[in-house]
Amino acid sequence: MRASSLSLLVAIAPTALGCTFGFTADHYFGSWGGGNSVRCTAVIWESDSPDFKNEKSDAAVDLGCSGGCKNLEYKGKTYEFCYDSASNNEFSGDATIRRVDGGVKVNIVPDGEKEKWRTTKSSGAVTGQSTRKDDAIITQVSRGVMASKAFLEEEGCSDEERQCVIKGDAHFHRLGWKRLTVVSIVEGIALGSLGLPYAFATLGMVAGVIMTIGIGFVAMYASYNIGQVKLKYPEIAHYADVGRLLLGNLGSKIFIASFVCLLIFVVGSHCLTGAIAFKTITQSDVCSVVFSITSAAILLILAIPPAFADVAILGYIDFASIILAIGVTMIATGVQNANGSGGFNVGLAAWSPWPKEGITFAEAIVSTNSIVFAYSFGGCLPSFMEEMHTPEDYVKTLWWLGGIQIIIYTLTGSLIYAFVGQEVQSPALLSAGPVISRVVFGIALPVIFISGSINTTVVCRYIHGKVYRNSVVRYINTPKGWITWLGLVLFVTILAWVIAEAIPVFSELLSIISSLFVSGLSFYLPPVIWYVLLREGAWYEKRNLKTAMYNLVVFIVGMIVFGCGTYASIAELVHKFESNSISKPFTCSA
Repeated sequence: MRASSLSLLVAIAPTALGCTFGFTADHYFGSWGGGNSVRCTAVIWESDSPDFKNEKSDAAVDLGCSGGCKNLEYKGKTYEFCYDSASNNEFSGDATIRRVDGGVKVNIVPDGEKEKWRTTKSSGAVTGQSTRKDDAIITQVSRGVMASKAFLEEEGCSDEERQCVIKGDAHFHRLGWKRLTVVSIVEGIALGSLGLPYAFATLGMVAGVIMTIGIGFVAMYASYNIGQVKLKYPEIAHYADVGRLLLGNLGSKIFIASFVCLLIFVVGSHCLTGAIAFKTITQSDVCSVVFSITSAAILLILAIPPAFADVAILGYIDFASIILAIGVTMIATGVQNANGSGGFNVGLAAWSPWPKEGITFAEAIVSTNSIVFAYSFGGCLPSFMEEMHTPEDYVKTLWWLGGIQIIIYTLTGSLIYAFVGQEVQSPALLSAGPVISRVVFGIALPVIFISGSINTTVVCRYIHGKVYRNSVVRYINTPKGWITWLGLVLFVTILAWVIAEAIPVFSELLSIISSLFVSGLSFYLPPVIWYVLLREGAWYEKRNLKTAMYNLVVFIVGMIVFGCGTYASIAELVHKFESNSISKPFTCSA
């Protein structure tokens, strides 16, 4: 009798294409033939529900438990299973599965993508239930691998289609942790920094600095949980896929809606910022709608490359742009403060360590949400990790990204607020004076559009991959692939532009996004993910207690932002519309 099934490597369920196989590398322990023993086996299943309990398989080969490679013949084809070693009833090291075709070996798992061994050590009737539950979850992998295998195994596929699959799969697994850091900076830093000095002016210097640093570390820890669930469940290609693991089909729908809406709202906010930039630079009377359409067109063009590794090249320009723009703003406001010159009164005496007089609850929450929004990178992390050749390296990215964000945000908010004082504007680039702000906005144009376009890429990759997950079209290297990709990018960009015109207020737009979506995807949902999917043992056990407390803090922060933030943001927006202090939707600004 089998006591447990261990270390499921890969299992690929049949798709609409037919003729697909599942692969597992199993490590067994328990009673075999009346005694305890260990057996390391590679098996092939031609079923979407492998029966681990009854050990039914279509083909199997004994690997031995000291590492190495073994070939397994099935239906006239040869498959090679390799792994490093197994000891103490656990697999260890890396493993690969390859299809051997005419002496050429094709990885079923792409190069560099390390599958995690999973161990379940228990016995008894209850074990059978938990083991089957684990098997049901683990027998899925990322859609990219699933689709690749389906095409390679389908007898009716042409050589051209097979080559498209192989090249496409390789093209979308080129991202290392350094490029991931650049891509994450592109997605996270640019837009968030523009509203921070105004938030500092509202909250005061002390609260602004404390919240910027504190929320930064909270966001880093929450993102760590997100990355861990991606490693534990490789089938998660995007954040939206987590919903299915948590709440089944209902959870999947909720997460998909939140994920897609968040990214489209972010793209819309970049349309708005681009329009503000063009109007500031040109100082013309051209209708602001024209500038927002121009911004949308630029965002569309920059979102055409579908691979994040390609976007990383633009990321270096993006990062240089935001650093230079913020640096010029700091220097300009500092010089004006020292000389007492400029088009506005500046001075260190103008800032305060405490919140501004007469601050309302809504104003405080809106300013807090501007800081929260600046750390909203967690929602895109699984999408980026899906293209990594070594996903485990994401932790290095979190340390670098989090440290860079905290330093830039704290310096940007505190220094510009100190130089400008209570009159600081949002976005902060407007605070450098009429002439300097035009120069700085020109410098910031790359960051405005590159950072916005990567969000278009993420949401379009999710939708396109979901629609064409069982087709070569998903690799966007065929005529149909490019046509469908360009059409989807166009649709998402137009939708984002409509949002930008419907809510033409920078700070309130940031706050609404943070309250509705970032609060969940980046803050209160990661603790839930840890509790349901990552936790081992009771939360109150000694080994889990500290982690449970950390996650409780993150959860509370997220719920406060969600509840209070949504109410305050909507109330503030309604008040401004009623007082006619902002332009109407889809009209030319004065």
